[in-house]
Amino acid sequence: MGNYLIGGQQDAVNPQQTGTKAAAHYALMVEAGSQQTIRLRLSRTAPVGADKTFADFDQVFGQRIAEGDEVYAALTPPATRLDKDRTNIMRQALAGMLWTKQYFYYDVDKWLAEHTNSPEERKKMRNSDWFHMLNDDIISMPDKWEYPWYAAWDLAFHMLPLAIVDQEFAKEQLDLVLRNDYLHPNGQLPAYEWNFGDVNPPVHACATMQIYIMDKERNQGKGDIEFLKYAFSKLLVNFTWWVNRKDRSGNNVFEGGFLGLDNIGVFDRNSPLPTGGFLSRLTARPGWFLQPADAAHRG
Repeated sequence: MGNYLIGGQQDAVNPQQTGTKAAAHYALMVEAGSQQTIRLRLSRTAPVGADKTFADFDQVFGQRIAEGDEVYAALTPPATRLDKDRTNIMRQALAGMLWTKQYFYYDVDKWLAEHTNSPEERKKMRNSDWFHMLNDDIISMPDKWEYPWYAAWDLAFHMLPLAIVDQEFAKEQLDLVLRNDYLHPNGQLPAYEWNFGDVNPPVHACATMQIYIMDKERNQGKGDIEFLKYAFSKLLVNFTWWVNRKDRSGNNVFEGGFLGLDNIGVFDRNSPLPTGGFLSRLTARPGWFLQPADAAHRG
């Protein structure tokens, strides 16, 4: 639509005016200090006249606003309600979480077949050992401009606020990446599209437990045991992967992943360090630091 309107590309839209996508185009002159209002109503039937089509518009619109106000008033903590700006920020953030969902389709085996010409070439492609994956789901995408794809640890964090307004969807999303068509047979959770085998922080179990606790609080002490049982069975497999692959000293302190700097880490986390060092954590002094390869590891 942008190419058609701005670039004048006539063949950018279907001349038959049919298809799966459409956009409304209004050209208005808005004077300084004034405002313009456009009223729209989507309908499967042809309009019978502006007077009848919009006769109850203000009433219906006002009713929807009142219903939204009622829902968010119940969700907003009393302390936050005292501050109008904080209340609006919370409401806008939660509304954004509800709206920004995206259908995500990715058949990794098909993608690998289309982008390689031989088995040897395929082995060198990213995600070559994730050929079992077939993503065909609606997934929460809080910022579709920044990344129109999911990231397992981002998703875990996002589900905590989303559970405030849609707890069932939040649980479904956490279960999603634990399914057999997402979880690697070795137990690793898929990181993100450009490299599913990258190492993400182990936060999925924490998010799962937190949402279970939220569920109990909302339902007078009764949590979703079935949700917890399913997640536990899958997370146990994931924990086994961590223990076998990222716990070289056998003390349940996992190595790899982010340093809290996301994509601006001090070194490439996907490659061995030039010195052969690794990440370590001391219980007496919180925080990560670089450990020389020949130094004794302390738990």
